[in-house]
Amino acid sequence: MVVASLSLGAVVGVLLSGAFLYIEVGRYAEPQVPVTLFDERKELFAYTAGLFVGVPMAVAFVLFQVAMGAGALIGAAIFLTLLVVGDEVAQWALLRTRFWGREAARPFYALGFRSAIGGIISLAIVAQYLSSPTITVDGIGLVLLESAALVALEVAGGFLSLPSDSPRERAGGGPVAGGLFSTVGFFLLGVGFLGGEATGYVGALVALLGAVLVYRRLRPALARVPPPSAGPQPLVRQAALPFGRTSKAPPVEKPPRENA
Repeated sequence: MVVASLSLGAVVGVLLSGAFLYIEVGRYAEPQVPVTLFDERKELFAYTAGLFVGVPMAVAFVLFQVAMGAGALIGAAIFLTLLVVGDEVAQWALLRTRFWGREAARPFYALGFRSAIGGIISLAIVAQYLSSPTITVDGIGLVLLESAALVALEVAGGFLSLPSDSPRERAGGGPVAGGLFSTVGFFLLGVGFLGGEATGYVGALVALLGAVLVYRRLRPALARVPPPSAGPQPLVRQAALPFGRTSKAPPVEKPPRENA
């Protein structure tokens, strides 16, 4: 039963995060655009790194839900803080590396990284619910809605955590803004354990819609990312001038010296 729950959770998590990469990040890759705006190899590695980092983040989120269900608000606040701070520190560290942090395409790598974290947390909550003794259709619908909201919150929070390169741009706000947004969103996903299933649906729906709106507001910044350099430009060979002439200036003749 545990293996089946983990397998189904993995399917949900990978489908949600992979669909985001394919649909949203893929719109900025060939042939949708003339030139891919990011390094696809680095994007794949960032997604893979997010899968590993998502494991402790998933543990923190599950413990946050358990604490909310038990009414232990202090414990829930501790686990929520660990989750949000862990997300921000992990993204900060990723974008400070020589491999991912030296290109203008950093937003793409951050989004792939955070979507993978959201996919692993979705895996955890789906597996946790399917392992419970009571499974209902409404419960399955709620956990699927929460899974979609988790991936959306991770992506939008990661995007919001990126500092803007120009004061005129609307993209990004910094880790504080991203952390506050994620805190509110994750808390909305936990209110269902306090107010029941109907409250859980409302909280998850509000969190999902808020994340989608934030992402859509920031998404135009991705189109302004310059494509990665393809290396030094080849030397342009100039055409020869007609009749064997050169572009050198003629020598300056010195005036003759007068005899005293």
